[in-house]
Amino acid sequence: MTLHLRQWGSGDRVAVLVHGMLSNSECWWEVGPALAARGYRVVAVDLPGHGLSPADPSADLAGFVTALLESVPAAPALAVGHSMGAFVLASALDRLAPGRVVYVDTPFGPSRSDFTPEALTEAYTKAKARRTLDALGRQEPGWQQQDRVVEARAAEQFDVATSVSLLASVAGMDFAPPEHLPSLMIHPEPSRFVPPAVAERLTARGIRVRSVAGAGHSTWYGHHTAFMAALDGWLAEPLPQAA
Repeated sequence: MTLHLRQWGSGDRVAVLVHGMLSNSECWWEVGPALAARGYRVVAVDLPGHGLSPADPSADLAGFVTALLESVPAAPALAVGHSMGAFVLASALDRLAPGRVVYVDTPFGPSRSDFTPEALTEAYTKAKARRTLDALGRQEPGWQQQDRVVEARAAEQFDVATSVSLLASVAGMDFAPPEHLPSLMIHPEPSRFVPPAVAERLTARGIRVRSVAGAGHSTWYGHHTAFMAALDGWLAEPLPQAA
C-alpha cells in the first residue's frame, strides 16, 4: 500500500510525522511548516484507513509498518509519532533508522485485550459520529478553529474497520520504546497516558521526558508554542557519542 503524503519544506534533512488514531497528516498543519522553517523537509503520512490513504479491513501491525516504510524516506533526521501512530513508528524504527525519535503522549506498555471486535467497532463508530465541528467547538474551546476543522474532516475520512483490525492484531502486545535511539516523550501535564510513574520509567530507560502544562492528548493543539519549545530544547541538545 502506498500512503498519501503531505509535505512541507525541502532539502536533505527529513522529518517524518505519524499521526494518531482518528486523525490524519493534516493534524500537523502548524507543526509541519514550523519544522520546515527550521530546515527540515517534512513528510507526514496518512496511515491506512485515515485521511486519503486506502482502507484495509484486514489490516495488522505488520501491514501498517510496511506501508509506512514503503512511503517515507529512509534514515530521516527526525521521526515524530503521536499515540497509536507512535506504536507503528516504534515498530518500524529498526528499519526506518531515524537520527532522533519523538513520541507524543503515547501509552507504552501492554496493549488492551479486554475487548471484542464488535464492541470496538461500536465504540469507534460512535466516536467518529461525535467528532463533528460543532461538537469539537464545545469539547475543545482551547483549540484553534483550524484544529477543529482538521479533526472533524479526519473523522469523516476515518475507516473504522481498518483500525479495529489493527487493534485486534496487537491485543496484549507489550510496546516499549527502543533504548538505542535518542528519544523524547512530549506529554500534556497532567496526562492519562504518561503519569509521573511512567515518566520515571521512561527516564530510567534513557528517554527524555518533557511536558506541556494544560495541553490535551493532541498536545500541540492550542499549545503550539509550548510544544515547539519542548521539541526545540531537546533538538538543541548534542547527540550522544557512539561508544
